[in-house]
Amino acid sequence: MMDTCEVNGVVLGVERFGTETAPPVLCLGAPTMLSWPDALCESLADRGRFVVRCDLRGSGASTRGNPEAPDYTLRDLAADAASLAACLSITPAHLAGIGIGGMVAQVAALDHPDAFSALTLIGSRPVAPGPVDEDLPDHDAAVMGRLFSRPMPEWTDSQAVADHAAEGARLLGNDPDDARRVAARIWERTQSSDPGAHMADQLGMVFSRLDCRPRWRERLPELRLPTLVVHGRQDPFFPMGNAEALAREIPNSRLLILDEAATAIPAGDIAEVVEAMAGL
Repeated sequence: MMDTCEVNGVVLGVERFGTETAPPVLCLGAPTMLSWPDALCESLADRGRFVVRCDLRGSGASTRGNPEAPDYTLRDLAADAASLAACLSITPAHLAGIGIGGMVAQVAALDHPDAFSALTLIGSRPVAPGPVDEDLPDHDAAVMGRLFSRPMPEWTDSQAVADHAAEGARLLGNDPDDARRVAARIWERTQSSDPGAHMADQLGMVFSRLDCRPRWRERLPELRLPTLVVHGRQDPFFPMGNAEALAREIPNSRLLILDEAATAIPAGDIAEVVEAMAGL
């Protein structure tokens, strides 16, 4: 069921799966909710969980601003997550973040520990966008060169956007057909005809312009939530060493490596991820 919630002076787009009295799982978008596969959310609901996936502020059905100059910070997004759990009366919730949403989830769990009961981090890393710590592997330079040297599509042309997403998925090692379908759905949900809004929803580039201070990596040992770290062994965007650092520095954590996965969760791995999430 699609809906919205007003928190912290903004509206967040949400979709719900399962029975509202079941143990809750709040899935943060990266930046839109469609970064969470339908099959994963449905399978978690079938396992007796109440699943809510949401659009981060500035994307999808959520309140928008200027993607070139966001008037909010990473900590605001973390506060949104805690307030959303309260708005939906699902506190404490199992908090799950994928990609850049995993960064939001880490800060949310640190800043608002009473709002959450468990933590899942998929394809993420323990530092903000930008220069990486010396002990962490950075983006694969060759893959990034090919990925970002491509011309941008006409963002108001849904077919061009879907084609661009499919080619990007191929370069990253993901399923191009799945990426094409998801990109088309994201494009349809973008509640603006502005090309910049479509680009923001598709690429999440607003994160490169967010104020992500202060650092949070040094605080990770404070976490006391059962934590699952999931990562694709083939991920060229946040290579495996980032997941290993998360699992090493967060107490009571488990690392689940998806051997054939890159940055997206392959359909064939969804059952294993759901099983691990349901076990927290």
